[in-house]
Amino acid sequence: MNAGRTYLGYDVLTGAVSRIAWIFDEFSRVYLSFSGGKDSTVMLHLCAEEARKRKRKFGVLFIDWECQYKLTIDHVSEMFARYSDVIEPYWCCIPLRTVNAVSVFEPEWTCWEEGKEWIREKPEHAIKSGGFFPFYKPGMTFEEFIFEFGFWYAGERKAACFVGIRAAESLNRWATVAPGRLKRTYKRRRWTTLFDKKLCNAYPIYDWRTEDIWTYCGRFRKSYNKLYDRFYEAGIPLSRMRICEPFGNEQRQSLDYFQVIEPETWGRMVARVNGANFGSLYARESGVILGNYRISKPDNHTWSSFAHMLLESMPQRTAEHYRNKIAVYLHWWVTKGGRKEGIPDEQPNDTGTRDVPSWRRICKCILKNDYWCRSLCFAPTKNDAYRKYCQLMERRRRTWQLI
Repeated sequence: MNAGRTYLGYDVLTGAVSRIAWIFDEFSRVYLSFSGGKDSTVMLHLCAEEARKRKRKFGVLFIDWECQYKLTIDHVSEMFARYSDVIEPYWCCIPLRTVNAVSVFEPEWTCWEEGKEWIREKPEHAIKSGGFFPFYKPGMTFEEFIFEFGFWYAGERKAACFVGIRAAESLNRWATVAPGRLKRTYKRRRWTTLFDKKLCNAYPIYDWRTEDIWTYCGRFRKSYNKLYDRFYEAGIPLSRMRICEPFGNEQRQSLDYFQVIEPETWGRMVARVNGANFGSLYARESGVILGNYRISKPDNHTWSSFAHMLLESMPQRTAEHYRNKIAVYLHWWVTKGGRKEGIPDEQPNDTGTRDVPSWRRICKCILKNDYWCRSLCFAPTKNDAYRKYCQLMERRRRTWQLI
């Protein structure tokens, strides 16, 4: 079924090569956000070929999450060595804060945290200290670091970041390049996102399918992460073959593959990250545990009373974090969202859209351990502002008396 597609009269490889060449023409500083996965690997192959034609170098940023598969680390090392003549490598083994959606006791964790026993040692050629970057602050999140890195890399010139995302992979990624979406673009190219007059993201393979990725690697004999072979041998479908840090709300559903594919790595992960083994056991379950798919509540509770019970069962610090977020959510719907009587317990069309508030939605956010409440339309609070935020919310909650 091809509904919604517009065919451009050329194959996806020709389109990607043309887009990459155009970005090299337009920007004096170019870098690639590299994960070691199949999409960013294809991007690195394509960008390196273009750079060699031009006898020009480009940056490659790889965030090493410490808890990755050894096969991924081996692949990244191979790719950095293969293209050492045209890349400026930024292999970062520095403390970065990210979500840990498998634990209420440690809802965030910091990779390469000082004073911890790491899963493995940092590679010799890696950037081992956050002090290498003048913008780095202890407790930075991945999102903060990526954004600041772009401006730092650009310097006084304009820069573009190649990102290997494809519209076919998820609804969010499709929305990034979808026609009609309000966003700033560079020279009206829908496959770009402009953040500032000197920094933008570019998605040259946005129109590739998974089959296109593997056809390219096979036809042109390009190297790829052999972890995908292990995924295939383990019976994992193509749609679930993801390579990224493993403890997010979506990524945790693949945690149990670690103990099958790399049991030695898995043993060290369980000792390193709170809740890792719990996540591997229950991340696929529906119902109350981790809030996946259809959720349920005890018969003697409303969704509102169930939310309060869940908060009471949490560690105090985690519960207060959620109460702050929920208070803002409730206050917005009462004052600006047209819900002066308060939000309903549940709604028959509560399918996850942003304009359907309910206590059931709040329960699902808590059960999913969605620490930053993205499902309630929040974003992570910057670390250096979080303490002030908590103090402010303490005062506001006393005034609002909502939760």
